[in-house]
Amino acid sequence: MSVSLQKGQKVSLSKDNAGLSRVIVGLGWDEVERKAGIFAPKPQAIDCDASAIVLTGGKLLNKEDVVFFGNLRHHTRTIEHMGDNLTGAGEGDDEQIIVDLARIPQQYDRIVLVVNIYQALQRNQHFGMIKNAFIRLVNAANNTEMCRYNLTDNYSGMTAMIFGEIYRHNGEWKFSAIGQGTNDPGLGELIRRYM
Repeated sequence: MSVSLQKGQKVSLSKDNAGLSRVIVGLGWDEVERKAGIFAPKPQAIDCDASAIVLTGGKLLNKEDVVFFGNLRHHTRTIEHMGDNLTGAGEGDDEQIIVDLARIPQQYDRIVLVVNIYQALQRNQHFGMIKNAFIRLVNAANNTEMCRYNLTDNYSGMTAMIFGEIYRHNGEWKFSAIGQGTNDPGLGELIRRYM
C-alpha cells in the first residue's frame, strides 16, 4: 500500500518492506498549457532534468557522485538514470532513477533527488509553468509503489527543485519529502549547495 506524503514528512523504506533491495525513483510533471500569441511562435517545451546527488557525510565529495543525463550510471553501479525525457509528455513517470540500496557502499549516506529546468534562464521558464509534479518510490522486486509525494506549493519563479532524499539512518533506509524550490540556474549551481 502506497503512503501519500506531505512536505517535510519522512517514511521508512526498509522497515515495512522486508528484503527491500532495488528502488525505482519515478519523477513526473506536466507543463501548464501556454498558447502562442498572434505574432509569437509556439512556446518552447520545458525540459526538466532529474538528477541524483550522492553524498558522503552529508557532502558531495566528487562530481562523479552526481547521476544525471550526462552521467547515467554511478561509478559503483548502484544508481542508474534511465534516460532524459525532453518534454515531460505522456502519462506516468517522466524520468526514472534506479537505486540498488542493498549494494550502495557504506560511505554513502544520502541521495538527494533534484530536478532542474534545462536552460531555464535563457528560455524564461520556471516551475510555475509546471503542474502535477511528483516523486514516487517503487519496490523494483514487485513493482509496488511504496510512497508518493505530490508537490502542491506554488513554485512560480523557481528554476530548480529539491524533490526529496533517500538516506540511511540507524541501519535502515528512509525517504524524506522536501519540495524546496530554488533559483539555481542549472545543475552545476544546485550541486554546489552540497559541497
